[in-house]
Amino acid sequence: MRDVTIVGAGPVGMLLAGELFRRGVDVELLERRPLAGEGTRAIGIHSPVLAALERSGVTEQLLAHAVQVRRGEARRRGRVLGMVRFDALAVRFPLVATLPQSRTEQVLGAGAPEALRGARVLAVLPRRDAVVVRAALQGRIIEIESRLVVVAAGAAGRELVFRPGAARSREYPDRYLMSDASAHARSDPEVAVVHLDPDGVLESFPLPGGRRRFVAWDAPGGDDGPDARRERLRGALVRRGEPEAAAAVSAATSFGVRRVVAPRLRNGRILAIGDTAHEVSPIGGQGMNLGLLDAATLAPLIAAWIREGRAPDAALARWERRRVGSARRAAALAFANTALGRPLGAADAVRRTAVRAMLSPPSAGLFARAYAMGFDLDA
Repeated sequence: MRDVTIVGAGPVGMLLAGELFRRGVDVELLERRPLAGEGTRAIGIHSPVLAALERSGVTEQLLAHAVQVRRGEARRRGRVLGMVRFDALAVRFPLVATLPQSRTEQVLGAGAPEALRGARVLAVLPRRDAVVVRAALQGRIIEIESRLVVVAAGAAGRELVFRPGAARSREYPDRYLMSDASAHARSDPEVAVVHLDPDGVLESFPLPGGRRRFVAWDAPGGDDGPDARRERLRGALVRRGEPEAAAAVSAATSFGVRRVVAPRLRNGRILAIGDTAHEVSPIGGQGMNLGLLDAATLAPLIAAWIREGRAPDAALARWERRRVGSARRAAALAFANTALGRPLGAADAVRRTAVRAMLSPPSAGLFARAYAMGFDLDA
């Protein structure tokens, strides 16, 4: 019997596996994907996560591969409305580290046991003193018994741990276009930029290697063909004064947003973390960080459970309350960011005034703390 089986080898599952492995816990890590992803997807790692991972040495490796973003700017038609100064925060790491998710997974995976890839989990079955994971692997059914199971398999993992309707989902009408492209030589290579224009938000974030992540609000009902997506994103960049970036965009993906916050993260020997337990709008960049903090704060509790042979129920209950509370806070901020980035037409002048006020003293520090996940209950 294994100590712990983790379902999902994305950043959250990989981090938990590495933290448990370092604590001497016997871990089985299962992943549906046959190969590690090569995409960028989530790119920003905030200060609370960097602080939580410093002791294990992971933070040093992440920072070695990342752009260190110490400032963000809100702009409209090239003019700065206000700034978010991460470098003014009184925290251990006053910055946002940006790097492709694939690189984050590589760094986290260096300290974790090798994942069993191509394993599609079919069921998580509780027993009296153990949990059985049933999975399909290379055309056959396997069963793995362990003392505990943690599901960190994203939205697809919810059906393994929650009854239908237990983790209610709210779909938003907003859609976005996204692309990573080479950025021309510019005066702000390490500055995050949010363009707040009447026809919707466009976000621009630095990436290593002289590249940037561009995310633009997209009107619903548009042609979802690859050429149409690319041209709409190029047009959005041109309208916001980024013609060189527009020329560098070769492809664009589209995505929608939804909100899910499960009320419970634990049922006996089964736990859910990351996007399996909560999903927030990626506008604001807090979703992956929320899951990484789930994993970092859960690892010592699981290690104590395995070491002592009994569940630290009181500590787990406190952990669950903090993480659900943090997810609700992150979801509220993500919704506010989503709403702020919608086209407002004639009300755009009101938004400009509000943003200037938000990002000016004395409130500027408060908003910098919020965007840096300083209000997470485990920050």
